[in-house]
Amino acid sequence: MKSRYGQFCPVAVASEIFAERWTPIILRELVLGSRGFNEIHRGVPRISRALLAKRLRELTAAGVIEATEGEYRLTEAGQELGEVVKSLGAWGARWTAPVQRDRLDARLLTWDMHRRIAVERLPERRVVVRFDFHGVPAGHKAPRTYWFVMERPDVDLCIIEPGFEVDLFVSADLASFARVWLGEVPIRQVVREGAIKLSGNREAVRDFPSWLLLSTLAAVPRPAETTQRRVA
Repeated sequence: MKSRYGQFCPVAVASEIFAERWTPIILRELVLGSRGFNEIHRGVPRISRALLAKRLRELTAAGVIEATEGEYRLTEAGQELGEVVKSLGAWGARWTAPVQRDRLDARLLTWDMHRRIAVERLPERRVVVRFDFHGVPAGHKAPRTYWFVMERPDVDLCIIEPGFEVDLFVSADLASFARVWLGEVPIRQVVREGAIKLSGNREAVRDFPSWLLLSTLAAVPRPAETTQRRVA
């Protein structure tokens, strides 16, 4: 890995590893439990596969991750760097306004959501939820429709119709759902306001808000003035 700063200061040396484009986001995926190359790529969909492979090689060479049988895991050094990722996320949740139209991505939202479902609260049968998003950014090339096929203990995310009867239909403004996901506004409030519409099986409509655990950063306290200037 090439030196960018030419300084022996540990901050500079650590930044040469951590501050490469996409590296903090790749580490976020590993912190959240992604292991395989394709899993990591689904959480970082805008990076090319070639560049992702390069970044993974660089992190391996730096001793931050280790690759075993097609899976990537954080080393002891990587786990410590993972705490930096968590702190950075908390800072971003507290002090920035992340929900802007030009930043929205339904792929990332649904990928995050599918690993934050309270499976113990699901019915003991298979449940299928269809999400249809509107209000997406201009030029947004990602799908607008997604399916969760949920059967304890698994939650599968599909972008192709899975062939099962749908129990719950969720029609949502993408920015509004992102705000819910990040803990900026309660889901039941947004449902009442009509930005998220639930239809289908009566029990699924009733219980869906309790299935969704929200982002791991949703509980970060925000200063009141920061919350007031957030823009959807």
